[in-house]
Amino acid sequence: MSKSSFVFSVMVLSIFLVCNVAFAFHAEIVPSEINPGDAFVVKVTGTETKELPNAVLNGRQLYFSSCGSECFYAIGSVDADTEPGTYYIQIGSGETKKNLSLTVKSAAFPVIELTLPEEKVFLSPEDQKKADREAERLNSIWQIASERLWQGNFILPAENNISTMFGTTRIFNKKKVSLHRGLDIKGKEGEAVKASNRGRVVLAEELFFGGNTIILDHGQGIYTIYMHLSKFSVKPGYVVSRGEIIGSVGSSGRASGPHLHFGVKVLNVSTNPLSVVKLNL
Repeated sequence: MSKSSFVFSVMVLSIFLVCNVAFAFHAEIVPSEINPGDAFVVKVTGTETKELPNAVLNGRQLYFSSCGSECFYAIGSVDADTEPGTYYIQIGSGETKKNLSLTVKSAAFPVIELTLPEEKVFLSPEDQKKADREAERLNSIWQIASERLWQGNFILPAENNISTMFGTTRIFNKKKVSLHRGLDIKGKEGEAVKASNRGRVVLAEELFFGGNTIILDHGQGIYTIYMHLSKFSVKPGYVVSRGEIIGSVGSSGRASGPHLHFGVKVLNVSTNPLSVVKLNL
């Protein structure tokens, strides 16, 4: 090989390596192994661009925000009925794309049997229409992915013991089966309920099932829900800080006694609140 040919080859190789370094980025999922219904974080660093990355899992787009210089992260989750196995998230930044694997483990959720008055288990045609209208309205809320408001880790709205875990299968009167898609946290009537993170109040009113209910929009398709309250301390439109008192424990709605039902929605997926609280944000 002539000297000129050698120099040209070195130049081409150098350009190739520089381009690959320039467009390379690092991506990880934490935790990379989860139970059905759990949340996770996708973190992307070294992007060399200010444009937000993009990622999709099971047809759902994840929404990123900045976590520093050349650093972005997004929160995602999987449904409680997700089959165990390996799932892939395609992540793109600029022209570069990567596939990351997410392992969903097998998990056994508790099963409990409850006996309630029949009218609390089986709805009349009129009440069923109310419940359907309410469900449709709430579903329209979950579709909105606004700009990020949350800051730092999420917290539980009360520090009391949990009476019913997320994912518990409840069999009512040996006839009706329902999957519990939140946490029931014990509490005394009037005890303070705190915001899990910074967010905007998008609903504070009485609902058919949840009674006095508050919904906070934290941005990026993340919502927290607080049900069966005895009173509200905030109004729709308020932006509240993490730990701010937003209401009080009660037994409004279809509740058998004072407690707080705490739920989390991530991209319209009912998500285990404990897994969200454990995320290092």
